[in-house]
Amino acid sequence: MSEIQKITSLHLDVLKEIGNIGAAHAATALSSLLSRKIDMRVPKVEMVSFNDMMELAGGAETVVVGIYLRIEGDSEGSMFFILPIEQADRFIRRLIGDDLFSFSNTKLSELGVSAMQELGNILSGSYLSALSDFTGMKIFPTVPGLSVDMFGAIISTGLIEISEVSDQVIVINTSIFEEGFDNRNEVHGHFFLLPDPDSFTNIFKALGVG
Repeated sequence: MSEIQKITSLHLDVLKEIGNIGAAHAATALSSLLSRKIDMRVPKVEMVSFNDMMELAGGAETVVVGIYLRIEGDSEGSMFFILPIEQADRFIRRLIGDDLFSFSNTKLSELGVSAMQELGNILSGSYLSALSDFTGMKIFPTVPGLSVDMFGAIISTGLIEISEVSDQVIVINTSIFEEGFDNRNEVHGHFFLLPDPDSFTNIFKALGVG
């Protein structure tokens, strides 16, 4: 049995707590970037099958905005942040002040793409920094890439190695919202953590939940 298949509800609770700490750091950075009060939370962390992961994103053929990166250092793997196009559009429009921006356009503005990559930098960097602080391990992200494509095509590169030992991934559900507005303005995305085979062993040992 691989280490990812040994993950229990206790492990997921620890990852959720770390996720909420990382979300607080990310919210501070986003508030500064947007010059308005942004809050974030991680309402749920769960283990799901590949099929359930596809359903969470609306299906393998659903076109989404995906930010993807490699995790390097003392623990390695792949991380994806997936947003529905309409939610990514809404967030980036507010960020760059362009009400016409859309990821559905065949030609994307460089400003909008850069803004989305910066969002990926902030979110992934905040989460991995919190994880690194908790464990004392050196864990850091590569420069994130951006893709607008079918979810199945985006996620396929991360599934190649993990599929050899498991059919499950870790999902960190994330909500981003502006304080003082109703929940229609919330942006709901999913982090998919696909650790390299057995690489989470050291993380959970460092957290004392081996």
